[in-house]
Amino acid sequence: MSASMRAVVVDQPGPPEALRVREVPKPTAAEGQVLIRVAAFGLNRSELHFRQGVAYSGSFPRIPGIEAAGVVEEAPGGEFPRGTQVVTMMGGMGRDFDGGYAEYVLVPARQVIAFTSDLPWHVVGAVPEMLQTANGSLTAGLDAREGQSVLIRGGTSSIGLAATVLAKLRGMTVYATTRRDAARPLLEVTGADHVLIDDGDIASRVRRIEPAGVDGAIELVGVNVMKDTLRAVRAGGTVCFTGMLSDQWTIKEFYPMDWLPNGVRLTAYSGEAGDLPAATLQAFLDAVAAGRATVPIGRVYRMHEIARAHHDMEAGTVGGKAVVLT
Repeated sequence: MSASMRAVVVDQPGPPEALRVREVPKPTAAEGQVLIRVAAFGLNRSELHFRQGVAYSGSFPRIPGIEAAGVVEEAPGGEFPRGTQVVTMMGGMGRDFDGGYAEYVLVPARQVIAFTSDLPWHVVGAVPEMLQTANGSLTAGLDAREGQSVLIRGGTSSIGLAATVLAKLRGMTVYATTRRDAARPLLEVTGADHVLIDDGDIASRVRRIEPAGVDGAIELVGVNVMKDTLRAVRAGGTVCFTGMLSDQWTIKEFYPMDWLPNGVRLTAYSGEAGDLPAATLQAFLDAVAAGRATVPIGRVYRMHEIARAHHDMEAGTVGGKAVVLT
């Protein structure tokens, strides 16, 4: 009799209740693959889009989940010893092949990153995709330097909070936006120097504090506010388009001369596991363990609460990263 595992399966697009926990066969690793016993997995808006049926890729039925944290169960190619602490993310997880919403996940060895930490699993489980995206936005997206200023549009999102933590570790000045005044303490405790309540016009308020504009900005809200974000940045500065919390992804009539202020650069970032160096992951986890950095966890759930977790994510009430413990 083949071994089984508990997993969240979505048979076809639908509401959060389309996510069902059931017993499915436990995968077996072949050469070049790693079977990970999942301890925790973070939740992401891209999984929400997939579940709703509006994602640009993926097939059903499917175990969703673009990231996971746990320990190596099998690695036939010898890439990792059994019991190694690892994280994995992206690479088609949860769309093209079964993802992290399960007790075990099977992934290509190239998208597995090892680490060593005594942090609890609900903390580690929040980190991989959030850190990869925030780190990549600052490095590849903005080429951010120590002492520069950065505007994080969508500051209370998990990636926004992580970007604030990473920017402060670099000695940067952080401007973070939120639509809710009640979120101000969260942004301040995470390290934001200037909290701006987002009424659609952020550029003029940034320039009241920094008349020439900030050095860079990470756009996490979407194209509905990006024109204003571009205007908050100095000539020679950069806006990195990373997220779409508003679910507005495309610009219908994109006229660059109108959208782009003189000398302001626009880049984008969406990375893979290979874009997060193992040393960066380890250094961040060590910083958290030493109390120099925080992991902005909103809520921790159990697998049977997955529909509730997706409801909370849709409603925007998580207040940080949502994590599920298996």
